[in-house]
Amino acid sequence: MGNRDIIVIGGSAGATAPLKQILGRLPADLPAAVFVVLHIPAQGIGILSTVASSAGPLPVRQAENGMKIEPGHVYLGAPDHHLLLAGDRVVLGRGPRENMVRPAIDALFRSAALYHGPRVVGVLLSGLLSDGAAGLNAIKRCGGMAVVQDPADAISDEMPRRAMEATTVDLCVSGATMGDVLSELVREPAGAALPVPPEIRLEVEIAAGERVGSDNLSAIADPVGLTCPACGGVLSEVKEARPMRFRCQVGHGFTADALAKEQEGRVDEALRVALRIIEERAELVQRMAADGRRSGRAAVAEMYEARAREYREYANMIRRVVLKSLDPPVGKPEA
Repeated sequence: MGNRDIIVIGGSAGATAPLKQILGRLPADLPAAVFVVLHIPAQGIGILSTVASSAGPLPVRQAENGMKIEPGHVYLGAPDHHLLLAGDRVVLGRGPRENMVRPAIDALFRSAALYHGPRVVGVLLSGLLSDGAAGLNAIKRCGGMAVVQDPADAISDEMPRRAMEATTVDLCVSGATMGDVLSELVREPAGAALPVPPEIRLEVEIAAGERVGSDNLSAIADPVGLTCPACGGVLSEVKEARPMRFRCQVGHGFTADALAKEQEGRVDEALRVALRIIEERAELVQRMAADGRRSGRAAVAEMYEARAREYREYANMIRRVVLKSLDPPVGKPEA
C-alpha cells in the first residue's frame, strides 16, 4: 500500500510566503517528493532561487523532462511547460494552456491523481479565481487527500475558497502550520486505490500535448455557444465538472470565472474600439457640415450637424458603459 509519498502544491497571487513557510518546516528525511507549480510568466526568472533559499534541508530542482522522482526532493515547475507526473518520472508537457497559463496547477494535480491516486496529498495556496479547484477535485476522486490554506490566512482567498466549494477538503490550515501537518500526513499509510475516471486521463494527455480531436472531446464535454478567447474555436462544457469548466477542440481549458475574466477584457477592448470609431465619425461629419456652410449649402450642413450630434450621443453612451464596466461588482455582504 505504501505511504502518502507525493505532495503537489499549487498557488498564485500571495502564495510565495506560505510556500516558504511550508518548505522551511519539512524535515530532511521527508519520505515524499514535493512538486510545486506557481503561476509564473513564460520567461519568469528568479523563482527557483526564491524557493530554494527557503526550502530548509530539502534540495530544490527545476523540473526537467524525464527526471526520476526521488523522495525528499522538491521539484519546481518550469516556465511555459506543464509539470506532469508519469509513474516514477517527471514529464514536461507543451499542451494547451489552462486558464491562460502554463504551467497550470490543475494539470499537475490531475497527473498526480492519475498515476499515484491515494498516495497524493494536494495542497492549494493563496491565489485568484478558481485555478487548482478542478485538479484538487480530481485528487479526491482518485482517493488522495485535499488540503487548502485557510482563506482567512491567504492574501488572495479565491483559490482556496473555490476549492472548498468544488470538493470535500480534508484539512484547512494556515501556511505557518501546514509544513508540520504535511510532515505527519506523508508518514501515514495511503488509502485504497479508486478507479480513475476516464476524463482525468484524457485531460492529462491533453496537457502532455496529445491531439484532442472532436471525438475525444465529445466524450467528456458538450458544445456550447461560446468562443475560446485563446484561439477563437468553439468551446464545450465539461460534463458534471466541479467547478464549471470549458475546453475547445485545440484543448485550451477555462474555468467559468477565468473565462468570464477573459471575456470582460475583450468586451472592454471592443467597446473602446467602437468609441474611437464613432468619435472619429462624429468629427468627420462635423467637418463635412462646416464645409457645407462654407459652400452655401445650409440644408446639407444642418443634416450633417444633426448626424454629428447623434454620433456624439452614441459616443457618450458607450463611454458611460465603458466606465461602468470598470466598476467592481456590488455583492451582498457575507453573513
